Amino acid sequence: MNQKQINAFRMVMRYGSITAAANALNVSQPAVSRLVADLERSVGFPLLLRLGGKAQPTPEAHDFFQEVERMFYGLDRLTSVAEQIRDLKRVSFKVASMPMVSFEILPRVIRRLSDASRGFSINHDVHTSPRILDLLASHQIDLGIGQCYSNTPNLDVLAAFRTDCVCVMAPDHPLATRSALRPQDLKDEPLIALSYRTVTWSYMSQKFAEAGIAPKIVSETRPSYAACGLAAQGIGIAIVDPISPGIFGAAVAAVPFEPKIPFDFQVLKPSDVPLSRVGERFVSEFVATIKARTDYGITIHNICA
Repeated sequence: MNQKQINAFRMVMRYGSITAAANALNVSQPAVSRLVADLERSVGFPLLLRLGGKAQPTPEAHDFFQEVERMFYGLDRLTSVAEQIRDLKRVSFKVASMPMVSFEILPRVIRRLSDASRGFSINHDVHTSPRILDLLASHQIDLGIGQCYSNTPNLDVLAAFRTDCVCVMAPDHPLATRSALRPQDLKDEPLIALSYRTVTWSYMSQKFAEAGIAPKIVSETRPSYAACGLAAQGIGIAIVDPISPGIFGAAVAAVPFEPKIPFDFQVLKPSDVPLSRVGERFVSEFVATIKARTDYGITIHNICA
């Protein structure tokens, strides 16, 4: 038996006559009769009784038709699933990001994806950059947004962005009205530093060393929003990315640090796994979201610290 024979039989059973089946299939009546006859020879039992010019289904035909309908239901189901996958309405996507981009940037990206593709499902976790790299290496997530070091093996950098660190302090701090702050301005100020394991710590240490200043570190923490929380309480001045202070609103003041300390971040994926269609859409929306706001950073080509 073949698909044409089964489909002809199905149309006869559905529409009640060979004539109606022929009209539905846009073929001749003899063609439908021949296909059903060929199917009868294939299955080895009669399906239609030709009585007075009419086709009467046999009891065996009704039994067989039930299985045919189940088969076509499965095909219709496959077609529906394929359409959902094509339209990104049946996808599950896992991404992990560093806290800095999780407060506002990622929600904007996910909203744009959800608006464009109803049924889109995303699993989003927030981790430190080292943890994100581990999750990518073990293929537990599809994409990661964090900071990678140079020559990070087995990872592809799909996009990279740069921001410049700021000094965050309580709004009533005497230095809060400055247009910029240098290491010399912070010589005797208590500082809140990001962990020595971070890229920012290395840059900060370098800038202070070049200025001949020993930083007065009173607290070491991570991520950036934790440092901002300490600064908001007047414990010291935190040197962090420029995005995290935004979640504290008027509770903190942010002043640019000079010379500039870059705070770069990248969109990453495992190098041995091709990017899915939804992954491509995610990266595209992420890049567009960053470009729409200059305070979110600028696109760079020097992609790893």
